[in-house]
Amino acid sequence: MQFYNKIIEALNTNKSSVCVGLDSDIRKIPESLRNDTNPLWKFNKEIIDATKEVVIAYKPNYAFYLSAGSKGLEALEKTLDYIPSNIPVILDVKCGDIGNTMEHYADGYFDVMKVDAITINPLMGSDVYKAVFKKQGRFVFALALTSNPSAQDYLLTNELYKTLAIDIHSYGKYQAGAVVGATQSDQLKQMRELMPESLFLVPGIGAQGGSVKDVVDNAKINKEIPGFIINSSRGIIFADSSTDFAESAYKSAEALRKEINAYL
Repeated sequence: MQFYNKIIEALNTNKSSVCVGLDSDIRKIPESLRNDTNPLWKFNKEIIDATKEVVIAYKPNYAFYLSAGSKGLEALEKTLDYIPSNIPVILDVKCGDIGNTMEHYADGYFDVMKVDAITINPLMGSDVYKAVFKKQGRFVFALALTSNPSAQDYLLTNELYKTLAIDIHSYGKYQAGAVVGATQSDQLKQMRELMPESLFLVPGIGAQGGSVKDVVDNAKINKEIPGFIINSSRGIIFADSSTDFAESAYKSAEALRKEINAYL
């Protein structure tokens, strides 16, 4: 129950459902940081310092650190160590493989990198879940209905998202939640009906055009425990490219926090 309880504690402490996506693209960080010994780490540190009192979680996306090479992986390691221990960390990796391989993914992310939760691709079936849950205290957000336009290619075809939702819910709220895109407003209510207690990780707000009001209206469990974590990446961390980027990130995160709470 570690991750679930940690989320509830962060919700109650910071009165927030905002997850800051640390999609820290080396090509987009402010010019003022480019000469630092590790620009990605410096950028993340300032973003965390500015936003840590108005968020429910942080979500680094592994791809942005991998593409930056050894310095990127070093930045990720330092970032994971630096995030305050009371704020949950969701590592966005979207992995899903056969049992033996998946065990190594899970051991690496949970035991070595010490994150609180990961995102997974469940399309290889129950082997993915079983491998992760061989050890207690682990939490996954499984892709169920994503925010990208081509989600219609597979997830919406024959309503595959409903089958995924039923499976995710079967593992219980302390082990599994669902990635449900804010842009899929027509399906949000259906997803909540199929997963009445599950946590939703909701991308698609901001740059992708999702509506906060739609998410709150259709995905809320109740006012005390909304049951969703709204992720914003570019809209917060790249709100400003000047030397005031961290203050702008705080203002964007705080504005989103207030908007969510107003609809709640």
